[in-house]
Parts: sequence; C-alpha cells; structure tokens
Amino acid sequence: MFSRKLRRPKNPALLKAWETLDAGDIPGALRQLRSGTDELPLGELALVVARAAGSAGFDDLKEAADALAARPDRPQELYDFGYACVERGIAHLAIPALREALRQLPGSPAVLRELVSACEREERHAEAVQVLTAYQGDLADWPDRYLLVHNALMAGDLPLARREHALLPDPQDERWRPARARQNRVLERAASVAAASPLDGTDLRGWQFALGGTVLGTLSPYGFDAGMTGRYAWLQDSNEQCLRGLTRLRTVLAAAGVEPKSVSLLPDRDSRILGLAAAEVLGLPALPFAPERPDTVVVAYDLNEVEPAILERLHVRTAGQVLHEHAGCWTDTPAVTPDSVTLLHQSATAPWAGVLRQSQDGGVERSAPDERPESEIAAEIVAADPTEDEGDGSTPADPDERLTEFVSAVRDTWLRGDRDRVASAGPVPSSRFL
Repeated sequence: MFSRKLRRPKNPALLKAWETLDAGDIPGALRQLRSGTDELPLGELALVVARAAGSAGFDDLKEAADALAARPDRPQELYDFGYACVERGIAHLAIPALREALRQLPGSPAVLRELVSACEREERHAEAVQVLTAYQGDLADWPDRYLLVHNALMAGDLPLARREHALLPDPQDERWRPARARQNRVLERAASVAAASPLDGTDLRGWQFALGGTVLGTLSPYGFDAGMTGRYAWLQDSNEQCLRGLTRLRTVLAAAGVEPKSVSLLPDRDSRILGLAAAEVLGLPALPFAPERPDTVVVAYDLNEVEPAILERLHVRTAGQVLHEHAGCWTDTPAVTPDSVTLLHQSATAPWAGVLRQSQDGGVERSAPDERPESEIAAEIVAADPTEDEGDGSTPADPDERLTEFVSAVRDTWLRGDRDRVASAGPVPSSRFL
C-alpha cells in the first residue's frame, strides 16, 4: 500500500515554510509568513496552512484551508479561510483571502467586516480605513461607520475621525451605547491633548492619553529615532527607574490636583514591593487593596501579572481611584488600561527578579532572585538615584515641567469612564521583536 503524497507549493517562500514544517517547526513556518503574504498564491498558501493546522489539531482551520486549496477562486472558500485564520490568531494570513473575496463580492457586509476585523488585529488600521471608505455609500452606521471612526483614530487621522463621528447618530441598539460613550471620550481627550502636544506620528504620550486615558510618565532614552519612538524592547529594570517612575507619578498627581489618601497594595510580590516604595515617596499610608476604597492610588508593577479577578474589579473605576502601572507591555496590553504608566516595554524583568550575566562557561545565565523581605527592597528603591538616564541622546528632552504642562492641559478629561483595554499600539509605531 502506498501513502498519498502531499501536494507541495511551488512558490519559493511557501516552499521554505513547507520545509520548515518537514522539520516539525509549526511556529517557525508561520513566522516565515509574517510578511509578504499579500502577493502569495492563495491556493498554495492554503496548502501550507492546512498542513500546519492539521499538525496543530486545528480541525476547523484545516478544513477551511483544504477547501481553499481545492477551489482558490471561490468567494465562500476565501471567506471561510479568512474567518478561520482570524479565529486562530493568524489574521495576517486572512487579509489577502478576504480582500479577494471582497473584490468578488463588492460591498458584502460580512466579508467587509471580517476583513476590517483582520486588519484591526494586525494593527493595519490605515488599510481598514481604506477598505471602509471605498464602500462608504454602503456603510451601516453601526457597526460600519463606528469602525471607520475607530480605525481612523488608531491610524492617527483625527480630521477623518471627527468628520465621520459627527455623522454617526446615537445607536438604537443598547449594546452599542458603551462603544459610543467610549469613542466620545477618546475624541474629548484628543481635543484636550491638542493644547499641549502635537498628536503626530512620534507623539507617544499624546496618543497614549487620547486613546486610553493613560498618562505616560517616561520615554525610553534609547533608540527613539531608530524605531522605538519612546518605547522599550527588552528592559532589565532597575531601582533607579522604579524611583524615577514614582517621582513622575507624584508630579502627575500634583499637576492634576488629585490628592489621594492612601496607596493600595495589590497581592502579588512585585506590586507589593513597588507599592510600599510608592507609599514612602507619596507620603501616604499603605493599605491592602480593596476595590471599593476611594481616593487611593492602586500600584501595580505589571498588570499582566495581576490576578484576573482583581483586574475585573479594576475595570470599573471607583471614585478618586488612580491605577498606576510601572512596566506596561505594549505588545500584549493588559485587560484593563491604567490611568498612569511609567514606561512601555515588550519584555521587562524586575530589578529583584535577577539579572542576566555571563556564566563561567561563557554563556548567559540569570542570577538568583532577591528573596529579601518586600520592605527591605522597597527601602532600596526609595534610596536610589532618580536622575534621568541620558541615554543615546536621540530622545527629545522630557523634563518634569513638560510633563506638568501636559497633565495640566488634560486634567479635566483624565480619570473618566471604565478602564477598557486598548489592544492596539495606535498611530505611533515602534519596532517589534519576535
């Protein structure tokens, strides 16, 4: 008995991904298809995806990919493949198939919305705007025109967002009313930012506030004009950076006229250490976190490390409560958006979690974590030097006076509404590292 030989793609890029699958490396094969997929033959792309999906046990995606490989010219197969790719977290592979389906079925609401969804997941917001404006005469107000405003904002096109938002009536469906209120707040915040910040393609602090209501305390002093634009890639954090973040938080609270009465300590060790240091810096008592407590600063080291049940309680704002995060991940944003964040990173290691160093055999190892009591480590943070790192000289100067000017301009639109997640990095790009 002879086994049936699998069809192999002919396209060189797809053949390379196929050979990576031969080695059993499914993630590696998909990484090779992160760029240049828009020009690949869809039938051959479906062959690679079907094989990867079968190896991963994703039956729905394998079925859709097999169907597309057999009939790459049919809109239903194109749509089904795109939908399955979005659902399985590989939206970049969905976009060319859905774009072709929309070409064959111009203005189809289902195809249009799925293509926009795929573009959003890949943060290709300008493309989503192009798709929606191409069919503007056919758009329903909810959700299509709402999605046009949303993607215009995420792409940094404020004039278009304002113009389309003005044409958008209040929704009749109750389910869309929170989205309407959220979008109103974004545009209100953007208007307040305009008095102190340009909201251009490098204005990280301005867009961070406009889109999510977060005041960004510091900018990375490295690689600003070499792709990072104020964000960090990998960061080995330090006591000095922690103290710098807390002193900037103190500046933010003073400029906003916010006078908390306590610091609330979240239960994870990293947040407790930073919270104890924050209480000393702010001159406030440190209390265990209680979601109903008003007029308090809740301090998190990294919100992605906070228990989901606590994050759920932090989503709805308590009066006078300020949520401060030290190290915010911009490539995997937390379930709740903080009111204040010290810095934005792709990957960060707390100062007390050990540092990378050269091992005796010439390799790289991480030192043992600092197991001392939380209060001792917090005391070292308070005693550190908060002087700003001068970096490589490419980052624009950002003294306390500039931060004060910014917060003074936006204070009336800060600390409003729920802390909804902002999944996109927005209009200010930074280099990502896989």
